[in-house]
Amino acid sequence: MAARLPLPHCARSRCSRCLVSSDWEPFRDANGSCTHYVFKPLPMKTLNLRLYLVTDEHCLPPGRNLFDAVEEALQAGVTLVQYREKNGPGKGMLEKARRLIELCHSYNVSLIVNDRLDVALLSGADGVHLGQDDIPVAEARRLAGEDFLIGATAHNVQEALAAEAAGADYLGCGAVFATHTKKDTVPLGLDGLQAIRQAVRIPIAGIAGITLDNYRLVLDTGANGIAVVSAILGAPDISDVVTKLKL
Repeated sequence: MAARLPLPHCARSRCSRCLVSSDWEPFRDANGSCTHYVFKPLPMKTLNLRLYLVTDEHCLPPGRNLFDAVEEALQAGVTLVQYREKNGPGKGMLEKARRLIELCHSYNVSLIVNDRLDVALLSGADGVHLGQDDIPVAEARRLAGEDFLIGATAHNVQEALAAEAAGADYLGCGAVFATHTKKDTVPLGLDGLQAIRQAVRIPIAGIAGITLDNYRLVLDTGANGIAVVSAILGAPDISDVVTKLKL
């Protein structure tokens, strides 16, 4: 497991390194200095999109713990993990992100945080994934630096080209198929995914509605990998599904 390393103390009321604000007061001492810790990151930009697990606790069956599910998936061979929790409280997300980093790094797998650049930086995650309504990729790059992984969502070729030009390291493209986790999204389809693959040079992963029945069709478009949510987290046997999705 990666060792915890303290960040330098910050003498100001705001910490520019991790975007600490009033939401993070529990992580300051009486003098206003930072008291948080981060995990040592993996080697620069360790990115393998082949089997990208995206978390969603709503997809877990009763009695299944998020961390146990992620570890089972890691043991079976997922190559990248994204911690996604929409509208979660900052402090709770930070604690979960740190636990997931410890898990992922013990398997030499990178941990990406969805949407929340502040949580990603403060926790010591390897990167952030940004949607079209999140902070711009170029601004995230300016704040996080060149060695930080930045993924971006693309629903079409235009968004894909814009994200690539702004400095994204990879794209999550979709929804490829209709899915209950992205109810308001018009499916991109396999043709749309292939068009994005042909338009950009950076790696891409297809996301949404991907199952054992259709994952090969996604890879056949030239996509570098598949991003999977419920097909893994909701499976009766996570290890079995992950093993089959890697074939």
